[in-house]
Amino acid sequence: MSLQRAKEHLARFGLEDRILEFDVSSATVELAAAAVGCEAARIAKSLSFLVGDTPILIVAAGDAKVDNPRYKAQFGAKAKMIPGDAVEGLIGHGVAGSAPLAWSQG
Repeated sequence: MSLQRAKEHLARFGLEDRILEFDVSSATVELAAAAVGCEAARIAKSLSFLVGDTPILIVAAGDAKVDNPRYKAQFGAKAKMIPGDAVEGLIGHGVAGSAPLAWSQG
């Protein structure tokens, strides 16, 4: 479902043909980098957090980590990732498929 939603979203801009699909898994940064043929730092990853009851996505380089003091300064709360079994219900995409577009809140 999330791939179809992403395609539909990109189609509004004439970009649906920009999605790459692979015969191998690209579910992690390392697997995606191997599938594309680049270093992990060149992969964009989406991180799903809750700020209170509000889900947010942060898009970061594949090799980046969340800086907890900066996160707290920005959002006024400690970083709390959405539990894996709740991601799809809150974001509209499952774990390892949380695209930063066509999500439930956007």
